[in-house]
Amino acid sequence: MTGPSTVTRLTAGQLLACADDLADLLVETVRSGASLGFLADLEGPAAAAWWRGLAPAVAEGRLAVWAARDAGRVTGTVGVAFVDKPNGRHRAEITKLMVHPGARGQGLARALLSAAEEAAAEAGVTLLVLDTETHSPAETLYGKAGWTRAGTIPDYATDPAGGLHATTLFYKRVGKRAAAEHAGAQ
Repeated sequence: MTGPSTVTRLTAGQLLACADDLADLLVETVRSGASLGFLADLEGPAAAAWWRGLAPAVAEGRLAVWAARDAGRVTGTVGVAFVDKPNGRHRAEITKLMVHPGARGQGLARALLSAAEEAAAEAGVTLLVLDTETHSPAETLYGKAGWTRAGTIPDYATDPAGGLHATTLFYKRVGKRAAAEHAGAQ
């Protein structure tokens, strides 16, 4: 895959319309070894059902999902899960950042992450969190994108083959608070 991808925030209807394409992306990403909460035997129908199950959260504004497309094919995605508890509305979680194996190395993950960060800040979020498999390429990406490592939890999740792996927790301040901290550091 080559060429520029367009990154678009999906409505619930758009999510449902491209659930099969998102499922293909998820299956290929898991098959390539990415630890996304699924095992290697994940198949298209189960992956599509998982995506369709997210539509109510998108419709209610509890979840935002972006899709990157290149020549009509979904090449990447990312989500932001907003906290609905009164004491946590200032924070959100980055979820399921994935790029098709054939579209990697072109800056797409960084573009998706930036879109999610900007939208979260526009929604009033000041703190983003995420977790990723320790020693994975994603861990390097987050460090280079200005995320702060908060710690590591051993044996947190299995990889697609079923082996236990540690996860690294990250956080990033965004929005007004991040701008104020940046200005104070200068």
